[in-house]
Amino acid sequence: MQRDFTLAIVKEGEWYAGFIKEVPGANSQGKNIKEVKENIKEALAMVLESNAKHMFDGLTIKPKVVGEELVTVDV
Repeated sequence: MQRDFTLAIVKEGEWYAGFIKEVPGANSQGKNIKEVKENIKEALAMVLESNAKHMFDGLTIKPKVVGEELVTVDV
C-alpha cells in the first residue's frame, strides 16, 4: 500500500533536515535535499513500524480492531 505524506525541509548551515508533518518523530537529515528525501523514507518506515508494534503496549486486554477508514480534517 502506498500513502502520501508531507515532507518539510529546512536548511541549517550546510545541512538540510526534513520531517514528516503528519508523523511526529519521523525526521532525518542530509548534506543535500536528495539525501534528505532518501533518508526520510527509511526513518518514516521505522517510526510507522514501531508505532504499529507498540500501539497497545501496557494494556492488559488488547482491543480488537473492527474497521479502518480514512478521515479528513482541516488544520
